[in-house]
Amino acid sequence: MSRLILSILFAAIWMPFFGMAQTTSQTPAAPAPAVIGAAKIAWMNLEQAVLTSDEGKTMVLDIQKWVDSKNAENDNLRKEMETLRSQLSVQGSKLTDEARSDLEDQIEAKDTVLQRFQQDTQKEIENRRVKMTNYLAKRMQPVIEKVAKEKGLSAVLIFNSSRDAYVDPALNLTEEIIKAYNQTHGAGAPKPAAAPAAKPPATPAPKK
Repeated sequence: MSRLILSILFAAIWMPFFGMAQTTSQTPAAPAPAVIGAAKIAWMNLEQAVLTSDEGKTMVLDIQKWVDSKNAENDNLRKEMETLRSQLSVQGSKLTDEARSDLEDQIEAKDTVLQRFQQDTQKEIENRRVKMTNYLAKRMQPVIEKVAKEKGLSAVLIFNSSRDAYVDPALNLTEEIIKAYNQTHGAGAPKPAAAPAAKPPATPAPKK
């Protein structure tokens, strides 16, 4: 039986364009069309940013630990079924029809349990992967916008290998965004100042 697999493969997730669209009010005479300058665009690898950010590494490690525990359960179930099959192979000819039928039923039931366990666990792995991706992508978006505005960019696009044959490394903001994200949400991010400790109540003066 196959082992459970933690698949960290991300479909391209598109971020919205950064920038404000300008609108003009309608007037009887149509105004001359606005002159729009050349757009400044850069790219990033969202999968790399999610997986190699400090927070992403921690979350992937947590998922992997959970997968490892499920693989241990999977191995135990498989061993139990193999034990039953070995018992049927060795003792089958010596068993009564009733005993052999009962053992075959146990093997079939154990196989069903194992298959359902693998299917359910694989679905849960995918659910955890998707939740992690969505969580980090949402938290990363304001960081991407901040970096884009600082650089005066019109848009930041997500690199897609099926669409983008080549991107100039100078236009790849991935490492810069990872660094900015770690500074905002990583282990080295500044911690909020602790609230001042409450002063103990003053002891009333003794009555004379």
